[in-house]
Amino acid sequence: MLCLEGGIVYTSVLVSLILAFGLLGQRGAPAPNPNAAPGVSPFDYEVFKSKIQPIFLAKRPGHARCVSCHSAGTGFRLQPLDPGKTTWTEDETRKNFEAIQRVAVPGNMKSRILMHPLAEDAGGDFFHNGGKHWQSQNDPEWTALKNWIMAAAPKAN
Repeated sequence: MLCLEGGIVYTSVLVSLILAFGLLGQRGAPAPNPNAAPGVSPFDYEVFKSKIQPIFLAKRPGHARCVSCHSAGTGFRLQPLDPGKTTWTEDETRKNFEAIQRVAVPGNMKSRILMHPLAEDAGGDFFHNGGKHWQSQNDPEWTALKNWIMAAAPKAN
């Protein structure tokens, strides 16, 4: 029994260290744009709905779909899909749009949504529980996210 308990303690410590290093690898997001109108997003909702949100449903070899993990227990929380559903309702899409803005900063290439699932040797950060979905910044999904984030950059006066 002592070996089993020791193994559990060792495993718990190891998991804690992995999570701690993963959190250290996260880059902080800059403060929101103080010039933005309250309640108005700089992000294009229609582009989110048609090009970005489908990325969270995409099946990738060797990986779970983003929604599988990000519908519960994570900081970036998507709306869960009801059994048999293949997409979200308009209300759920609006909630997903709000959620992504916690991990996407207008005009910031270091936004967590870009860095977490990108391979470290391609410029991504150290750790993502769901694995590294994109091996290159040339991946079409990664590029779509980047373009959407950069299009929301604050405009100079």
